[in-house]
Amino acid sequence: MAIDAIGSIVNNGSASTEGRNTIDQEGFIKLFLAQLQFQDPLEPVDNREFLAQLAQFSNLEQSRQLSMNSEALLTMTSASQALTLLNRKVEVSQAGGTTVSGTVTAIQFTATGPDLTVDVNGSVLTGIRLPQVSLVRL
Repeated sequence: MAIDAIGSIVNNGSASTEGRNTIDQEGFIKLFLAQLQFQDPLEPVDNREFLAQLAQFSNLEQSRQLSMNSEALLTMTSASQALTLLNRKVEVSQAGGTTVSGTVTAIQFTATGPDLTVDVNGSVLTGIRLPQVSLVRL
């Protein structure tokens, strides 16, 4: 899940995380077990090689857990940022480079992060993402 921060560049979806040449935990285990199953009995895997592969597996699991924890932290930070904007005056960048000022009147939490509703002189803008907020006024 992508997390947005105030003032960051909006991701237009052109960069996809799909199709990367990475292996997940389940794939690593399958590969490791297949290697053990089909090894030559006359020339088994060297102990050092075996331990190195186990260390790689351990590092993979730790990296996965760190990634999950980081994502959870970013989600909480994004939610916190959005909540602090409630009833605040903000400047919002729109398509075409225009900027409008208004008050954040509502926040909706979606699977992709918080969406702000901004009241601009009686006109309501919905679906405003945190990266579109360029300035927060007191």
